[in-house]
Amino acid sequence: MRNTLIVIAAIILIIVVSLGMTYNSLVSLEESIDAQWAQIDNVLQRRYDLIPNLVETVKGYASHEKEIFEGIADARAKLLSASGAEDRAKASGELEGALGRLLAIAENYPTLKANENFQSLMYELSGTENRISVERGRYNEAVRAYNAKVKRFPTRIIASIFGFTERTYFEISEGARTAPKVSF
Repeated sequence: MRNTLIVIAAIILIIVVSLGMTYNSLVSLEESIDAQWAQIDNVLQRRYDLIPNLVETVKGYASHEKEIFEGIADARAKLLSASGAEDRAKASGELEGALGRLLAIAENYPTLKANENFQSLMYELSGTENRISVERGRYNEAVRAYNAKVKRFPTRIIASIFGFTERTYFEISEGARTAPKVSF
């Protein structure tokens, strides 16, 4: 009888320890996703801060391109007011499309392309876009690891008990997939 109680106690202890370890690993993976999202947010803010300077520099050369400047302002405002990862990702995609149109205009103004301020801003924006790309990849990798863990058995049971659900990937919007068309 005593041996049976020891075996039952050992089994319960193993189950509790296993449950705790699984829960803790899910929390760690979820925190990793949140940390990666914070880093994406950081570089999106950097892009957000650079855009007004770039727009003002281009405006001096291409003042008749009013709709593009308005599109950038609208997309920038959407990014600022977006809440949650999915809304911010969608707003970021819209802003990328608007920036693409702005940069396509810049190609048609050789004096603008030679302007030192423009060159400096383009360098900064290019570096920021590269950072965004890297951070998106890291975020999506963290989401992949977390989602795989949440879907696996027996973690799936534990995840559903404690409310851990799949997270969404950071994807670009459909509009950002196509190259901008600019005509004069």
